[in-house]
Amino acid sequence: MITPLDVTDRTLAERLLTIQHAAYAVEAELIGFDGIPPLQEDLDGLMSSTEHWLGRYDGTRLVGALAYEFPDDRTVEISRLIVDPAHARSGHGRALLDHLDQAEPRPVSVVSTGTANAPAVNLYTSRGYTAIAEVEVAPGVRVTQFRRA
Repeated sequence: MITPLDVTDRTLAERLLTIQHAAYAVEAELIGFDGIPPLQEDLDGLMSSTEHWLGRYDGTRLVGALAYEFPDDRTVEISRLIVDPAHARSGHGRALLDHLDQAEPRPVSVVSTGTANAPAVNLYTSRGYTAIAEVEVAPGVRVTQFRRA
């Protein structure tokens, strides 16, 4: 089940933050950089997020989430896609992306991820995203920006 999330709900936000930290710890390991901002975020920061959120549940347990924003009328920007590592590679990320496409259809979708994060890169390219830029965010650490139109 996928549903909108209210990150001002403290209990929900605590579970979401646990998943977020675990998911970004995996990415940090993959890309060799632990300065990823969501990895450093605290509960108050998450609860004050202005992003829109969708959550993926396995039964009653939150196992993944997607945050997104609208930088303009034509574009949806995926700002976070997280899956509990204990539930990774089970289709939860893909289901969240599919749901977003249906719930918020826009002509353009953008997302970025660590260039060395092969699972995320493969997921986005398999869904029709094209790499449009690579940015060095720290010495030796690159982020790839993707776009799908």
